[in-house]
Amino acid sequence: MSTVHTSKPKPFVLYTAGTPNGRKVSVFLEELRAVYGEKVDYDVQKINISRNDQKEPWFIKMNPNGRIPVLVDRAREDFVVFETAAILLYLEQHYDPERKLGFDPVSQPNEYSEMLQWMLWAHGGVGPMQGQANHFNRFAPEDIPYAKKRYILETKRLYGVMEIRLTDRDYLAGPSRGIYSAADINVFPWINVHQFAGIESLDEWPNLEMWLGRINARKAVQDGLAIP
Repeated sequence: MSTVHTSKPKPFVLYTAGTPNGRKVSVFLEELRAVYGEKVDYDVQKINISRNDQKEPWFIKMNPNGRIPVLVDRAREDFVVFETAAILLYLEQHYDPERKLGFDPVSQPNEYSEMLQWMLWAHGGVGPMQGQANHFNRFAPEDIPYAKKRYILETKRLYGVMEIRLTDRDYLAGPSRGIYSAADINVFPWINVHQFAGIESLDEWPNLEMWLGRINARKAVQDGLAIP
């Protein structure tokens, strides 16, 4: 009598695409996997955003906003999380007990607040502004010089904010020179594609450029960038 072996479902399903927002979550998951192994393993469902898969009714049921990424937590009754910063904070809350990628809100309230501040700053600033720069420089059906200039200049201004923060620091949040955390992962994929937005070089922001190189040197980051 033969024995049938069935593989145990992975804890998560990540619905994603090869965009900065999608790669925030895959990088974070890969960083968690490097620490905790199969406890945070995941399946990947690639979403074809050019075909508008994310607007299909089955996807809208998970995220009414019709955007990637979406994380489904099979280990917690298929709980659904959307919005990248919310996904990172959810994973940090439930699946990083050693606080390798964040700070404890009770025992480290100031550091936790710093992390939140920089995550929300990036979520409301760098992503939307650089995303608009991408659109008007790459995809707009007509050339609108004012829009192109406006969003490039605002993206550069935001890079300047990070440059100030990273003076004498390695990472955005945490004591002393900072500690690598969700605050960095939440904005890194956008800075990593600065050339796509029309910002050819980071020479103007040397601290930001060193920060980018520091994060890119991490194996889990490179693994995360390769998904999907």
